[in-house]
Amino acid sequence: MIPSLREWHSKYKDQGLVVIGNHYPEFGYEADLDNLKAAVAREGIEYAVAQDNHGDTWRAYHNRYWPTLYLIDKQGRIRYVHIGEGSYAETEAAIQTLLAENE
Repeated sequence: MIPSLREWHSKYKDQGLVVIGNHYPEFGYEADLDNLKAAVAREGIEYAVAQDNHGDTWRAYHNRYWPTLYLIDKQGRIRYVHIGEGSYAETEAAIQTLLAENE
């Protein structure tokens, strides 16, 4: 999923898309901020990544699966959810639709 997120960030950031990765560590070493920073640099991630060590954001969205992608509209409503890998063309079409909407 990371390559698609990088592509969408690059392609649509100037049109208003804000990509935020949520890192909820599975292992102890993943909770270390320096390790997260190194992984973000190694993966060439230029979009924001939040460190969610205690899973607060994960639970706020009632998330149960990884990866899960949420598209949130300009009014802050969840408008699209995709669980798992795949459906990249469908997701990009949803991004384009939401970006085209008026405020």
